[in-house]
Amino acid sequence: MADWGIRPASTADVEAVADLRTLVLRADLERLGRYDAQRVRQRLRDGSVPAHTWVIEVDGAFAGCVALRPAGDAHTGDGGRGIVIVAAVTDRWCVLPHPGGRGRTVWLECADDAARPKRSGSFRRAPAT
Repeated sequence: MADWGIRPASTADVEAVADLRTLVLRADLERLGRYDAQRVRQRLRDGSVPAHTWVIEVDGAFAGCVALRPAGDAHTGDGGRGIVIVAAVTDRWCVLPHPGGRGRTVWLECADDAARPKRSGSFRRAPAT
């Protein structure tokens, strides 16, 4: 089994993250006729906030990253990619709005084996029951 870990990102990680982003987005953007490797990289560089990013390393080498945006970010909502990850690794979850309509809390429950990936035929918000 490989040795892996997670650490806070630094500005030195931006190019490795840009390489990964270029690979991940290429097929979808080519299908849409909008692939431009330089633009994909530059958008990441322009929006990169290492303080909000964690780097995943396997055997001491870059293997991926996770970016967590702070509350109040322009990209908030209950349908983002973060919620897809929550749905994949939890047994039950829901999004609860804060009183007064400002902010949300994501409530979730994980069984002991929650680290094991799950498959879902559809994506929908589960009730908190």
